[in-house]
Order: sequence, then C-alpha cells, then structure tokens
Amino acid sequence: MLQKVICKKDLINTAEAMQFGDIHIKTDPETGLRAIIAIHNTKLGPALGGCRFVPYESSDDALLDAMRLAQGMSYKAAISGIAHGGGKSVIIKPDVIQDREQLFRSFGIFVDTLGGRYITAVDSGSSVGDMDIIATQTKHVVSTSNSVGGKGDPSPYTALGVLRGIQAGVLHKLHKDSLQDVHVAIQGAGNVGYHLAKQLSALGALISISDSKDSATRQFADEFGATIVDRENIYDVECDVFAPCARGAILDAGSVARLKATIVAGAANNQLAMPEIAQHLFDRNILYAPDYVINAGGLIHVSLDDEVLIESKVNNIHDVLVDIFERSVKETLPTSHVADRISQEIIDQAD
Repeated sequence: MLQKVICKKDLINTAEAMQFGDIHIKTDPETGLRAIIAIHNTKLGPALGGCRFVPYESSDDALLDAMRLAQGMSYKAAISGIAHGGGKSVIIKPDVIQDREQLFRSFGIFVDTLGGRYITAVDSGSSVGDMDIIATQTKHVVSTSNSVGGKGDPSPYTALGVLRGIQAGVLHKLHKDSLQDVHVAIQGAGNVGYHLAKQLSALGALISISDSKDSATRQFADEFGATIVDRENIYDVECDVFAPCARGAILDAGSVARLKATIVAGAANNQLAMPEIAQHLFDRNILYAPDYVINAGGLIHVSLDDEVLIESKVNNIHDVLVDIFERSVKETLPTSHVADRISQEIIDQAD
C-alpha cells in the first residue's frame, strides 16, 4: 500500500521515515488491556481510525500494524477530501477475555486521555456494541449504535465504495460499463463481503466466495448463487476481479503469481504484504485499486453527517480511481505509487 520502508528492527527510524506524529501505549493488568494508539498526523484534522481487536504474534507486530494502518488512514482521508488526520488503534486480543466490557471501558479511558486528537471507531474484531461501551468513557468515538446517537455499522458504505471501485476498474480495464456476467472472486464473507456480494448480484455479476466459515459461504451460495471456493484456492480462480475483503497482507510474490484475475479491487486494508508487490502486479498487467482509496466508504460515512454529501463522496470513489488508473498508464507507475503521491501532496499542502 505505502511506499515507506517498514522495519520492526528499528521502529523509531521507521516512524521517522513514515513522518509519524506520535504513538501511545497503554497496559491495564486489571482488565488485560494491552493497547496501542498510533497517530500519524493531524494536519487535516483530528486523527480518525478504527480500533482493531485481534491477536498478534508479538507486540512489535501489533505496533507495526497500527503504524501502517494509521498512515493509510491519513492517505485515505486526504484523497477522499475528509477533514481528518490518520490514526489507528489496536488492542492485542488476549487468549482468554475475562470481561470484555471492562476491557473496552479501560480502552475508552485511554482514548479520552488524548483529548480528541484521536477518534476511534469499529474495526476488525471490534463491534458497534464495543463502541457503545467506549462511548461511556469518552465522546471521541464514532460508529456507535443508533440507541446512543450513532450511525451504526459502516460496512454497507464501505461495500458501496468497493462496488464503485470495481465498476471503475471494469470500465478502465475491460472497457465495460456494466457488471453483467463479470466474475468477481470475493475473499472473505464478513459484513463488507456480504453487502458487496448483494450489490454485485443485483447488477448481474457472477460471484465466487471463500471464507473459513462454511456457514457464511453457504449463505452466499443460497442468496446470491455464489460458487464456494476453498479458501486456499481463491487465488487460482479464473475471474475478472479478485476482491480481498478479509485480512491484510494477502498479496505477496506467491499469491500474485497465482492470480488469474485482471483486476484486484477489494475492501481489505494493507493488502500488499510489501510495497514492492505493487510493481509485481503492474508488471503482470493486473490493475490494482489501492486499498485505502477503494475502501474509504466507511470512513466517509462515520466522519460526515450530511447523507447527500456522504453518498456523493462514496460515489466519487469511482472517479478518483479512474484518475489514478489513467495517471498510472501515463506515468508508467503502479497505481499505489500514484495514489500515495496524490495523498501526500494533499497533506503537505496543509502545512
């Protein structure tokens, strides 16, 4: 996704190379909280980014994930025209959760200590209910439920943005203005994957689906006529679009070599395992929709109140990507390089 070098052997130099603002760490033995809040920058406004609640092999891995995601949020907000900086938090999920409510209350107190420089939101492993708990301790949280004045799950808006991105890719690469009979292989049958499949099916697309949960893939097959694919074989599906909508770092030298898709366009964050993978995709003539551009619908939804403006900005993801694709061809550069350059220029101009 991003072109900065990330090395967990020298995290301070890495933070400097990524032009980081600050990083905060909180432990609370009483609740088991082990959390990191990474604030990349606040030049365009308060840092906004979700709270990821997943297990990590090490605290270094958690820190690197938070840093990469925070920088991605900076770029996502900038290129989407959102008045926010980039931040991200991770809570290292313990093997045994003693009291989830108390853990998220503790995290809410942590967020509040930053005085609004960071605003948290739902992310992988966390839920709207968790955000409601956080909201009992701080006002600096979004994607809470309607019952506490929030707007709920942003997944439908993320999926809509991904749909518009797929349409941009199909127009640019396949020269088609319709998704009728376009084959999309979706990796991940979570909330975003579900809403995306529903929209694709309504437009006549053909769907393949893979996920670790058999019940989820069966639902896709029953509702959308999707073909179920073993999750280890999803890269080998002959399709028009490969849509990663689950975990990140799934595009590496091995998986890219296996891809039989013409376009990669999905909702997952940090899809590129390493920055140089963008060049691998480019060399294979596979069109890549930069993840932080195509999956910006959720951010747009939680950061704005005007529904007309939200819909307009989410739909504009199509035009933003078309411009990136065209510049990529003209400048003979991978699409992610072009997107990074545009985003960084917007941030720099805010100095």
